[in-house]
Amino acid sequence: MTGLTGRRVLVTGARGTFGRHLCAALTGVGARVVGLDLHGDADTIGCDLTDPAAVPPAVTAAVQRLGGLDLLVNNAGVGGPAPAELAPDEVVRRQLEVNLLAAWRTTAAALPALVPARGRVVFVASRMAVLPLPLAAAYGVSKRALVAYADALRHEVGTHVGVSVVYPSMVASPIHDSTADAGLSLSGVSRMEPVEGVVAAILRAATARRAPRDVATTGRGRLEMALARHAPALADRLVRRTVAGRIAAGDLDGAPLAAGMVRRHRDTGR
Repeated sequence: MTGLTGRRVLVTGARGTFGRHLCAALTGVGARVVGLDLHGDADTIGCDLTDPAAVPPAVTAAVQRLGGLDLLVNNAGVGGPAPAELAPDEVVRRQLEVNLLAAWRTTAAALPALVPARGRVVFVASRMAVLPLPLAAAYGVSKRALVAYADALRHEVGTHVGVSVVYPSMVASPIHDSTADAGLSLSGVSRMEPVEGVVAAILRAATARRAPRDVATTGRGRLEMALARHAPALADRLVRRTVAGRIAAGDLDGAPLAAGMVRRHRDTGR
């Protein structure tokens, strides 16, 4: 797949920040696009991706509308604060459902159409899949698990379907609202990047002569991924130093979910 003109594409999370830009970009280069999202519209089929019974018929309807399938972009995702030291709650369960299991069941439903087309699957993961941050354990865990799923899928269907993972960093999006409302903003810890760069990375993954395994969205992202994989202890030290600086500055004082970590950091200085 070296071009997208006339290609039949299914995008999950089509009405979200990434999804809207991605669908517009795909349409702009001549692809035929159908979206899946919780709420449908003229170009999007409404589907709760966390409902195992709803996904197969929605994917079938999309494939029928397109007349086949060449590319699936698993883009749907949710975030939210989730300290690793606290027991998992509904916030954690929802992130695992949307970020991991929804992509799994959508891919499984799409494979009967992708295999004969020698198509591709692109997963939108996160830099946090390889470079985890504190107080967002559910997001990091769900995205790392998504990468593990993509790796297993590549071994199983890689002879007929290309499998790629894209790793954005932080993009201005409502996905961060609940984290910011909890006083756990990633500002100063993760650097913002433009949504256009994420979309461009997805298109690169979709159109490369051979499906790339892992795709960073920026040069800094490539460095961070290399650091996390080849020098994880150093990466941990850099994250700890950054977080310690935020705690010393009082940035997390108003965040109840961070109270334990703040207390322990300050206890070590006594």
